[in-house]
Amino acid sequence: MVWVIFVKKIGAFEAKNRLGELLDAAENGEEVVITKHGRPVAKLVPVEPFDREKARAAAEWLKEFRKKHSLRGLKIKDLINEGRKY
Repeated sequence: MVWVIFVKKIGAFEAKNRLGELLDAAENGEEVVITKHGRPVAKLVPVEPFDREKARAAAEWLKEFRKKHSLRGLKIKDLINEGRKY
């Protein structure tokens, strides 16, 4: 099965004047590309709903990762300070 997604393109001036309509479109699952002088500069996309189970799985993965990996005596504060040098 092939899915074809149609993306609406709209100029910045028109987008400003029709923001409410564009927000409604995004709320209904549509993507809108906003252009400036014909050049794409932004994309308005629907927000994905928060997936609590996905967040829990990510947290569990991090816990397991920490069990298997260490900083080998390095301290987080030292690493942060080292990064600030650059």
